[in-house]
Amino acid sequence: MRLEAEFTSEPFHGEGSPPEHAVAARDAAVEAGLETDFGPLGTLARGEAKALYDALPAIAQAALEGGATRVTLQLRRADDDRGAPAVELNDALARLIADVERELGAKLGELDRPGKQRAVRLLRERGAFGLRKSVSSVADALGVTRFTVYNYLNREAD
Repeated sequence: MRLEAEFTSEPFHGEGSPPEHAVAARDAAVEAGLETDFGPLGTLARGEAKALYDALPAIAQAALEGGATRVTLQLRRADDDRGAPAVELNDALARLIADVERELGAKLGELDRPGKQRAVRLLRERGAFGLRKSVSSVADALGVTRFTVYNYLNREAD
């Protein structure tokens, strides 16, 4: 059986080089002989179940020793019934939105304007806007237009 492990490590960096802890975790997966997809918010490692199970402690250790304050892991079978990948890394955006909602204590769409601005700032800090179509997804979650999200982002940049 083939499995996938999707792991993220924090803190996130929005721009520039990926943080050392993310690179160290990816390198540990590669060293274990796993296939990897390295993204701005996480790494997807694929391989035979035993190889993946055996590599998980080394991946977590590398991330934490590299400076991570948190490592989050999801395991799943590599293929669904049709042979297609079960989940893609863009699920990271949904997880980031859920994390910010928990942190702020409400769904993004229920926040007042300053709360929505803070949510956009937190998502930017965590690298959410490096993902494809993230502005549209965040705008939908906030209940605002893409233009409004861009205004919030521009306000932060000034």
